Amino acid sequence: MASWDELTGQDQAVATLRAAAEAALSAEGGAAMSHAWLLTGPPGSGRSNLAFAFATALLGGDRDPNVAQQVRARSHPDLEVLTTSGVIIPIEAARKAVKRSYYAPSVSPYRVIVVEDADRMSEHSSNTMLKAIEEPPERTVWILCAPSEADLLPTIRSRARSLRLTVPSVADVAALLVRRDGVDPQLAERAAREAQSHVGMAHRLATDEEARRRRAHTLDLALGIRSVGDVMTTAAAYHDIANEDGKAMNEERDARERAAALRSLGVEPGGTVPPKLRGALRELEEEQKRRSRRGLRDGLDRILVDLLSLYRDVLLRQLGAPAELVNEALRDRIEDVARHTAPATTLAVLDGIAEARTRIEANVAPLLALESMLVTVAIGAPAPR
Repeated sequence: MASWDELTGQDQAVATLRAAAEAALSAEGGAAMSHAWLLTGPPGSGRSNLAFAFATALLGGDRDPNVAQQVRARSHPDLEVLTTSGVIIPIEAARKAVKRSYYAPSVSPYRVIVVEDADRMSEHSSNTMLKAIEEPPERTVWILCAPSEADLLPTIRSRARSLRLTVPSVADVAALLVRRDGVDPQLAERAAREAQSHVGMAHRLATDEEARRRRAHTLDLALGIRSVGDVMTTAAAYHDIANEDGKAMNEERDARERAAALRSLGVEPGGTVPPKLRGALRELEEEQKRRSRRGLRDGLDRILVDLLSLYRDVLLRQLGAPAELVNEALRDRIEDVARHTAPATTLAVLDGIAEARTRIEANVAPLLALESMLVTVAIGAPAPR
């Protein structure tokens, strides 16, 4: 996404960046432009979308509609995007971005470097970027995205102007899905609620029936656990669901990226790539392979986040809290679990899920982490009735 109109729930941040872009492009405003920005906020708050909307404006997108299309395709000559599908951003990628940051803009008022996963920079990568961010060329702007300021080295964050994003409301996300994607309002509200206001996941749940099916199956499996045997079969099922989910997400994205790359190289769909251009595609293919390897871990994390929402709902019912349920469609089953288990048991399950997320991120074997977590679920499960 690269349009101000495709953002939601971040009015203050949007106003700040729009004003900055307008001032930067004015005859007298460029000198006062902040040349490094840090956009922070929880996953799904729209950090990357906001970064690319800002980049589009700085590249002249308000004057030339073709700029937004180039930014979406990541093919604009004055845009450099630094991201990773792995655990960290390789230092080689950081060095390449720094080198390109010193190029003068070729067709736009500014050269823009977007670092989507600034929290995944190692100390070496951060130090590689430090001088370029501290003393960038006059017409280069760095835009860094991270969950929080604490995820970056103090030397980096002290040199960037920081904007904190908030979690958009369910109503805001649902309205965006209706307006932007033409989703039925009732489905949009449910998707936004079940995604817990994560904009990207809400879009996926609203537009992909298979994603909704996988999520429903995930929760149904958890509610059916009664024994150690159930733990083993459910852990294996979650592993398969995560694999399937990761492949579905990556295949769609890979095809979109390859098509955009071919367009930027001037190759017609179905055409043969000239030998001299194959190196440009090889780098993209290597990045896609790295992303595929991470797909399982990301898929498992989505499952665990959904399980957190399920047992959060159970705890709310046990405590009699008036808050709305995330999983309203499962209200009857949630209330049944709440009646037959204790809040302390539910808290233990929530702690187990959080611990499983930490272990998987730390490269513990996924099946072992899942089985350990699900044993906690089995111990606290209601007795068969």
